[in-house]
Amino acid sequence: MSRQPPRALEHGAVPWLLTSALATAGPHAEHLPPWLSLLVASSLLWRAWLWQQRRPLPPRWSLALLVMAGVAGIAWQFHSLFGKESGVAMLVLFMALKPMETHHQRDALVIVMLGYFLLLTHYFYSQSIPTGLWLLVAMTLLTGALISLHGGTQPVMATARQAARLLLQALPFMFILYLLFPRVTGPLWGVPQEARASLSGLSEQMSPGSISHLIQSGAIAFRSRFAGETPAKADLYWRGPVFDSYDGATWRTTTPPTRLPKPAPTIETSGTAYAYTSILEAHNQRWLLALDVATSLPPESSLAPTLEVLAREPLRARTRISFVSAVDYHANRVEAPAILQQALALPARINPRTRALANSWQSLPAEKIAAAALSMFRQEDFHYTLRPPLLGADAVDEFLFVTRRGFCEHYASAFVFLMRAAGVPARVVAGYQGGEINPVDGYLTVRQSDAHAWSEIWLAGQGWVRIDPTAAVAPSRIEQGIAAALPEGEPLPSIVRLDATWLRQLRNRWEAANNSWNQWVLGYNPQRQRELLSRAGLRDPDWQSMTASLAILCGLALLIITCWTLPRRRRADPAQRAWQRYCAQLARRGVGRVAWEGPQAFAQRVARERPDLAALTSEAAGCYAQLRYGRHGGEDLLERLQQCVRRLPPQRS
Repeated sequence: MSRQPPRALEHGAVPWLLTSALATAGPHAEHLPPWLSLLVASSLLWRAWLWQQRRPLPPRWSLALLVMAGVAGIAWQFHSLFGKESGVAMLVLFMALKPMETHHQRDALVIVMLGYFLLLTHYFYSQSIPTGLWLLVAMTLLTGALISLHGGTQPVMATARQAARLLLQALPFMFILYLLFPRVTGPLWGVPQEARASLSGLSEQMSPGSISHLIQSGAIAFRSRFAGETPAKADLYWRGPVFDSYDGATWRTTTPPTRLPKPAPTIETSGTAYAYTSILEAHNQRWLLALDVATSLPPESSLAPTLEVLAREPLRARTRISFVSAVDYHANRVEAPAILQQALALPARINPRTRALANSWQSLPAEKIAAAALSMFRQEDFHYTLRPPLLGADAVDEFLFVTRRGFCEHYASAFVFLMRAAGVPARVVAGYQGGEINPVDGYLTVRQSDAHAWSEIWLAGQGWVRIDPTAAVAPSRIEQGIAAALPEGEPLPSIVRLDATWLRQLRNRWEAANNSWNQWVLGYNPQRQRELLSRAGLRDPDWQSMTASLAILCGLALLIITCWTLPRRRRADPAQRAWQRYCAQLARRGVGRVAWEGPQAFAQRVARERPDLAALTSEAAGCYAQLRYGRHGGEDLLERLQQCVRRLPPQRS
């Protein structure tokens, strides 16, 4: 038998294909070079114009030139044709150019399948709720395009409803597979973009302006939920990097834990111990931002000699961690000489006026030296601002005696310099201070705008003692938050300055929804899967029990959907069965009837496409129409319709 010619693409299916291509490729414009986005948009618009004008498609040689130019441009832009960025760019290019050579149904199927695959690439860049909702819309469009290819042209809403119905029927299977399919640790195609990029957050060094710049971001740094009572706002110091090396302009964490003494810090606690769980956003650093100070650590972490909690590897993905912390403590009453020596080091020949002031205090006990510095900040004309003047080579001198305007890093840096110059071991600690309880889910939300720097001094018999110079200048910063401490007009993010109650409620609900999405969708890792299955009665599930459960539940879902679907099918009467047999025979001869097409309309189309079958099809359609819709019918009409089926000529070979 000879091969049947490929089925031509119907005119009404093209808009579905173009809309699907735009929905799957369009959002990538944010990540693609402008020239490629322009090429994609121009190609899709050109194809839409050709469809509307019923013009022929361009010759293949012109498309070949466009493909070669596009591939060469991608290779030049990304310096390679391999990798995530260049791979996504090439998929988008092919999705835009493939409609320009789509003549047959099988070409259109390539577009639909490419669109399904292209949907997955959006998760390389964003895994948020809006992205998920958009991909559901795009999947509905792709399924509608698939229906239009096989079901023929029909009303748009009818196709959309059928596509949505198919996706709804697939939801139980998706849910079962999501819950029971073995989870992998980490993303399937490598680390997501937001996890491996250098994200907004604290860094390994601090200079004037670094934290004040960070504080202008309203992004969430982490969320924490306490098992019991939440500490007072003034006690919410979340410890990050400790800066113990100063070159006159920048504080750095230049003392890696491997070079510090090996014994773990000695911590003596009193008062309440707070148990809590934190969900940390990826920040590409090792510190875990525990409430100062952590007494119980999560697995794969350690307490550094400088008291910050460090993970084994940098945090490159959103992570859920549990801690126990105490806010009343004494740390290292007996300290290693190497650490104390590092906490006294200062560069020579800078800030002479500050050194002279510190020298005048050296006869005082260490506690009184700290009190004198705090009294100076509190009583003299110092100002708390995100817009301090620029400082020169003697930065601390200029800040203490000339400008007197600065942010938390200015006050912490100046205080530690004064202490070291007066012979008191001191260091700068960076982290976050405060947070806001979300009443919707009960999580304490800590934003980048809560970034803070404070000081620690070592006192004989007491160990390391936290001292926050900012609290002496702007106590409202610690008691009420950053928005209350800064004057109106300072460049804080608008989300921090929200005053309207309804806007705050809307923000809280949205952030609570995002938190649930992060935990139960993006954060559904092997550990959470085991926890959920244990609650469902599967203790220590292995692959065999999970496979059996998966098969049983999928079978039950299929049985339920089948039982729900079968009764909805109408029983065909003899006339309908005869007409369906006739249409099935015509479909084998290359003329298929679509679901919405009536008998007379179908007969007219058969007359155009197969004139040799026109008379017979017109007779069969007339008999069926009279039997189904006419007032008079009988056995003779049914017999004639059945005779039409038998009178069909043999199929061409």
